[in-house]
Amino acid sequence: MVNPPMNVARLAAVDAAQAARLLSEVREARLAGQRARIAPRPVIEQSWGRMLRSGMDPERDFRSRLLPSDEVRRRREESPLRHVLPVLRRGLLSVADVAQHIMVVADADGRVLWREGAPPVLRKADGLGFELGADWREDVVGTNGVGTPAVVRRPVQVFAAEHFVRSQTSWTCSGAPITDPRDGRLLGVVDVSGPLETMHPATLAWVDSVAKLAEARLRELHTASLEGLRAVAAPVLARVAGRALVVDRNGWTAAVTGMPYVRRVTLPKSLTPGRRWLPSLGTCAVEPLAGGWLLRAEDEPLTAPARRIVLDLARPGRCTVTVMASAGPWSRELSPRHAELLFLLAEHRAGRGAAGLAEDLFGDAARTVTVRAEMSRIRRYLGGLLQHRPYRFCDDAEVEVLFPEDLRDLLPQSTAPAVIRKRHAPGGGPAGAR
Repeated sequence: MVNPPMNVARLAAVDAAQAARLLSEVREARLAGQRARIAPRPVIEQSWGRMLRSGMDPERDFRSRLLPSDEVRRRREESPLRHVLPVLRRGLLSVADVAQHIMVVADADGRVLWREGAPPVLRKADGLGFELGADWREDVVGTNGVGTPAVVRRPVQVFAAEHFVRSQTSWTCSGAPITDPRDGRLLGVVDVSGPLETMHPATLAWVDSVAKLAEARLRELHTASLEGLRAVAAPVLARVAGRALVVDRNGWTAAVTGMPYVRRVTLPKSLTPGRRWLPSLGTCAVEPLAGGWLLRAEDEPLTAPARRIVLDLARPGRCTVTVMASAGPWSRELSPRHAELLFLLAEHRAGRGAAGLAEDLFGDAARTVTVRAEMSRIRRYLGGLLQHRPYRFCDDAEVEVLFPEDLRDLLPQSTAPAVIRKRHAPGGGPAGAR
């Protein structure tokens, strides 16, 4: 009979060498398809399962091609994480350097954009391919402290032989995702890494607390930016008749007139001035404004007929919805909760009430308040493409769902009963589009 998973952090703090030996034994047994006397931790076992199903070779040290320096520079300039580097450095670097660790910040694509810390450890990281511009997604280099937290959307510590690829088993990583506090979108991962013997059991909690401080700082910056735009918008909206609102470059609302407040408007990636159709607003006159846009809604139907809605769940940790409408396509990255809800609506095309969705999500039909609040947020960007009483996609839309190649990898961060049932459905191997 398999024993429960051991407390790796506690054992490593007492005897790092023994922890490394036990983890190596567990890894060898699991990868050989045998039963280990000590079970891997669930988050590690699930990650190993994804790697095995993808056909990754644990003995192959795969190195992605590094991004050119100008591409790293471009990504740094465009990443919201650049605004919180002082928070990350202040919270992590001084201790990391003393403890012979390094701090690594990767973007949502798993690309290493910043890397600082103890020079000897940086040189060891070079030997592992843990370099600027490297791709450390889980499906590229295996279970690790950058890619795995991005998939499961929570902090993960990967000790020594818990790494899937053998060449990384002398390394220990503690990574925490940093999400956009406005909509839950993954921005990247901050990771503290070093040799197993230098890692403390409290490292993961420390990294996670600093990641949360970074998210709080992003929230403060967003509020200050909208307040500045609101001051610019006030005299402009005072002269506008009818429905109008002012949004920043990402669609977040600073001020409205003649209409109910909407938190955000989904904008095309390349919005230009003129007459445009926008989700949830319909046809609008779009005018540039310092730091944002003035959107004047016209009295036409609020939604353009949709040709197709594509819900992409194929990439663990990076789910999107794309709408193909007569005015052109637009996409939006989904938070884990919104991905779950849209998946459920795709499964129930005839519709699902709040109690049914609560049962599907939480196993508790009474939790309708949470469901209604989240569905209200989804309808702000999908507009009339979603209907209610019951909640459902509009009847004239074609809905396509892109699943992972193996359904067991569907929404790996989700604990929703309906998602778990889908993962273990009979014949749930190769999925693709459905």
